[in-house]
Amino acid sequence: MQWKEIDKTISKTFEFNSYLDGIDFVNEVANLAEQENHHPDIIIGYCKVTISLTTHDAGEITEKDYRLAKLIDDLRA
Repeated sequence: MQWKEIDKTISKTFEFNSYLDGIDFVNEVANLAEQENHHPDIIIGYCKVTISLTTHDAGEITEKDYRLAKLIDDLRA
């Protein structure tokens, strides 16, 4: 599944075999976000995690969002 662009945000839903697998993924994303100093909105559901990225200061999608999206995808590779 690819990232979807909606209203100046890119988002993607990741699916997991268990709730705790999703939580582990969220923790990995949180560490990446801290390293990049770029923090996504995260929605945690049962066996699903939705990540949304936008550059709030710019009011739109920027290269920072695409870079973090790639790094997040690489966690699942």
